[in-house]
Amino acid sequence: MSAAATTARSQRWDRYLADVLHYASVPQPLEMQGSLVRVTGLVLEATGVRVPVGAVCSVSVPGDTEAITAEVVGFSGDRAYLMPTGEVHGLASGAKVVPLPVPHLPPRLGVENHPWRRSEDRGLHLPMGDGLLGRVVDAHGLPLDREGPLERVLREPMQRRPINAMDRDPVRQPLDTGVRAINAMLTVGRGQRIGLFAGTGVGKSVLLGMMARYTAADVIVVGLIGERGREVKEFIEDILGEEGRQRAVVVAAPADAPPLVRMQGASYATAIAEHYRDKGKHVLLLMDSLTRYAMAQREIALAIGEPPATKGYPPSCFAKLPQLVERSGNGLNGVGSITAFYTVLTEGDDPQDPIADAARGILDGHIVLSRELAESGHFPAIDVEKSISRVMTSVATREHIEGARRARQWLARYNKAHDLIQLGAYTPGSDPELDAAVRVRPGLVRLTPPPWLRPWTSVPRLREACALPRP
Repeated sequence: MSAAATTARSQRWDRYLADVLHYASVPQPLEMQGSLVRVTGLVLEATGVRVPVGAVCSVSVPGDTEAITAEVVGFSGDRAYLMPTGEVHGLASGAKVVPLPVPHLPPRLGVENHPWRRSEDRGLHLPMGDGLLGRVVDAHGLPLDREGPLERVLREPMQRRPINAMDRDPVRQPLDTGVRAINAMLTVGRGQRIGLFAGTGVGKSVLLGMMARYTAADVIVVGLIGERGREVKEFIEDILGEEGRQRAVVVAAPADAPPLVRMQGASYATAIAEHYRDKGKHVLLLMDSLTRYAMAQREIALAIGEPPATKGYPPSCFAKLPQLVERSGNGLNGVGSITAFYTVLTEGDDPQDPIADAARGILDGHIVLSRELAESGHFPAIDVEKSISRVMTSVATREHIEGARRARQWLARYNKAHDLIQLGAYTPGSDPELDAAVRVRPGLVRLTPPPWLRPWTSVPRLREACALPRP
């Protein structure tokens, strides 16, 4: 071999070794990759990928530029069960499953955080910040209102650690909801979680709109979960209105969204409320509806093989409800608050529906909307007798509480004798208690004005509301 050939060969080896040293000095992250082996209904099964529950993966077919995201919802042996957040059309056996990278969060309290150290850091990070005010976004934080990209937002974990129960302040301050019947008879406190129990078509959306426009809160967060797509736009434009939208964030996950997206929409709306609460704001969270959140969890649980229990709801549904609801309430050491209203659909106006029954046990009160009142044109159709606010005794004055108690007694007495009064069989003077009930009922009816009238802007005394006679 000639000297020139030897020199050229030596130079090639030098370049090769230099490249090897360069690549060795710059560590390249290893990509964990699995493959799709089965699609059954809503569930994707993958092998070769070991990730924790709650991690997010991308699923794509080689050569296809479009990939869908899916969340790990369970595993069995070496198989991971994933739930897609979009359509699965086009997926085939052997599709590539790759875990999405987790952002490295800044240090907390001077301690560096490994991205996989805390369970809440393994899940989705979605936009949070003042740039969300006045906007309508989906469960992924993408704008739906066609008003351009989001500005002044940062990505934060959607799941947060719960606040220690001993670090929460008790509910002590009343909240003006802007609805006379609630202010007077079912006084709500800042940081309370209350359910709005109603069937279909009894005016719950109108009542939510009234509270969104007139409640004394710094920020309004509205979660429209499982609603019909038509109702989403109607609620924003007609019921919420421009006045309510200016200080509101709307998260919409309509009925045609996958169940995982509907659940994510509820968690995202709650995370936005937590973000503002941690900044010292008083937040009003309106969630419509808690029942459809439970239905989405039922679809997921049944799809991965969990056995059904009461009315087809698996046990995990009843475990998920308190996990979502307990994220609301007063903030850490009195910093900010989230007052939450969750609508609960009662199928066939059945108050013993399993979700309604479970919600009643974990909420701080419930407001029942009556179909009978709605059919008679009485809006908002609040059935005061069947409703209760468990914190009213802590936030209202003694005179207010006593007036509300007597008003309830008179309403119950009047409703019990309603048929006799309508038939003309009631004789004034024969029953002093019924006489008082008949006399004050017009004032009690005035507690619920038509929705288009602006209600009070402060919490008044019940005596001023319905001119109750002194005991």
